[in-house]
Amino acid sequence: MADTVLYEVHDGLATITLNRPEAMNALNIATKVALREAVESAAGDDAVRAVLLTAAGDRAFCVGQDLKEHIGLLVEDSTQVMSTVKEHYNPIVKAIAGMAKPVVAGVNGVAAGAGLGFALAADYRVVAETAAFNTSFAGVALTADSGVSWTLPRVIGPGRAADLLMFPRSIKAQEAYELGIANRIVPSAALSEAAEQVARMLAEGPTVAYAAIKEAMAYGFSHSLAETLDKEDELQTRAGASEDHAIAVRAFVNKETPKYLGR
Repeated sequence: MADTVLYEVHDGLATITLNRPEAMNALNIATKVALREAVESAAGDDAVRAVLLTAAGDRAFCVGQDLKEHIGLLVEDSTQVMSTVKEHYNPIVKAIAGMAKPVVAGVNGVAAGAGLGFALAADYRVVAETAAFNTSFAGVALTADSGVSWTLPRVIGPGRAADLLMFPRSIKAQEAYELGIANRIVPSAALSEAAEQVARMLAEGPTVAYAAIKEAMAYGFSHSLAETLDKEDELQTRAGASEDHAIAVRAFVNKETPKYLGR
């Protein structure tokens, strides 16, 4: 992977760090390719039980497309340059949202455009008090990508989503928390430690159950109540047969702290 994205696995936790702080972690082609490889590696690695997606520096989580690179490519071939949605953004978001393990976004600064999309694709967002979010797409005469047209209405409701997509503006951390975009706000200096703590708790938790929770919620978004009840039955049967469930029940009866195996 390019050094624009750092990837490390330690004790079941994969940490993926966007590493272009001098460019506010903007997404040039090399970064998009490296990020796609990193999230797909984490999704497919049985040794990884949870993922922390974060960024270097204190100004930005990710401001989306690198417009300096983009404008040059746009002059060459506007159709080809927009293929980045299919080649990069879509696989990245599918891997984040679809992997059978929890993903935490540690949002250290501005998350705009695709940066917002990646944060919303995560299951839990720990946000620095100085961070901010911005849809930004309409501001450069584009529509939403990186899953934002799917995730944002589900997080904050379709009316508010339409407002933010058509009239992009900076959403500070406190408002993001009130809207449901941020799950937890922490002091900026504590962001790295707090986000890792949340991710590590998940990595040490009942990851079979977490995978089922993710699958159930995604299914429920687009299916009827009756269909969702059937899906819950299927997933609960799977979770109930896991070693983690047996471990949890024994620990509860014996008043012990369970040590999950992730299977």
